Amino acid sequence: MPRLTSQSLAAMPPGVAVPGYDRAKVKAGIVHLGIGAFHRAHMAVYVDDLLAEHPEWAIVGASLRRPDTKEALEPQDGLYTIAVRDASGTHPRVIGSILAVLDANTQREELIALMASPEIRIVSLTVTEKGYCHDPATGELDPNHPDIVHDLANLQSPRSAPGILVEALARRRAAATAPFTVMSCDNLPANGRTTRRIVIRFAALRDEALGRWVEENVAFPSTMVDRIVPATTDVDRGIVSDLIGAEDAWPIMTEPFTQWVIEDHFPAGRPPFEGVGAQVVEDVEPFELMKLRMLNGSHSTLAYLGYLAGHQHVADAMGDPAFVRLIHGLMTEEVMPILHMPGTDLPAYRDELLARFANPALKHRTWQIAMDGSQKLPQRLLGTIRDRLKSGQPITRLSLGVAAWMRYVTGIDEKGEAIDVRDPLADRLKAITAGADGDPEKLSEGLVQISEIFGQDLPGNTTFREAVVGHLASLMRDGSAATVKKVAG
Repeated sequence: MPRLTSQSLAAMPPGVAVPGYDRAKVKAGIVHLGIGAFHRAHMAVYVDDLLAEHPEWAIVGASLRRPDTKEALEPQDGLYTIAVRDASGTHPRVIGSILAVLDANTQREELIALMASPEIRIVSLTVTEKGYCHDPATGELDPNHPDIVHDLANLQSPRSAPGILVEALARRRAAATAPFTVMSCDNLPANGRTTRRIVIRFAALRDEALGRWVEENVAFPSTMVDRIVPATTDVDRGIVSDLIGAEDAWPIMTEPFTQWVIEDHFPAGRPPFEGVGAQVVEDVEPFELMKLRMLNGSHSTLAYLGYLAGHQHVADAMGDPAFVRLIHGLMTEEVMPILHMPGTDLPAYRDELLARFANPALKHRTWQIAMDGSQKLPQRLLGTIRDRLKSGQPITRLSLGVAAWMRYVTGIDEKGEAIDVRDPLADRLKAITAGADGDPEKLSEGLVQISEIFGQDLPGNTTFREAVVGHLASLMRDGSAATVKKVAG
């Protein structure tokens, strides 16, 4: 079977959508840092939709950690398949908006030079929470992060996202070139403002005058992004290859739903994103908060409890009526009452989320969602918990999600088998859980003292701690399925 390339596009079977523009005539206007599966299922698709009429906005992607995306896409001329799955089947489309992928480890200078060039007007990011080298509890740059320490000592060869951004901006400043707009597409609270603080702080640590220039001249619009993108399996690769009649080393599997809300602040110009389905608004924060707390908070809760109950995929967990009742109640009774979004139909959004979670064609692994929990909890669950505690409202289901994370990071499942816990704080979590020796109170006490996750306030909140310990004891004594059934009612 031939490899997916520019030459093989003409031989695609009927029903396979291909780029409707001449790729030889498009030019890069965007550099994207962190070109993983989510970006290729989301922003790259929107850009693909607009290149026929606006060919100056194609993307050059960069991998900051591993060369695997470059190795997969380079032999394919940057092409890949997005396969949309629902109950009616799998629907393939070839995306051509990514012109090239650079490996920052071996092509760092080429990447920074490109970012410093005038034709690049937007630099976007999906580097996950840990890629910002910040304290998730405060949203501030961590100056002691190993990558930040390295970058401040090696200004022209940075390895962190903040370091790369600032070096490129410094070169543009030196050349009297207008700065690019920095657009975060990660699930961070107020991601534009958070990125702005981090980048300005790093720039100021390099040079106070550079910090002031970034603060006064660089735009950081916030965004809200949403699409469920499971990890691609070898089975998926085989299915896609059969559908398109060519071998695709890294197709992307996803759902029909996609949403992108963008704050309209692009001094250097932007593509007409609103013309291809994005929402361009004055203030993203309400939409972002809705998504982080309703979708992501529910997703993490499902992931930890579902994994512990033996459910490999989210849809499997949603096949249990008790899980459905729990998540419905979590959103309806504990999240929606503290969201203030006049004109938005929150019950309809909730029902849409429940239907998406239950999509049997989307094999989204609970283990995949459970990764990096120490980075995700502050945004997905703890912010809602804080708001409810301030107003004296119960946190029954929200605290169960936190307790499930604590049970999960013990590294041993309910059958006594090892859990592959992937987390930036994995070593600290392992030491704390080992010291607790299965005692729920000791386990909770140890974990809640991690200030990067729980801040300075929650460890001293009796209501929060008692709720978590009670659920944790139930999870250890009765198991996840029984605890979910009890809490869901």
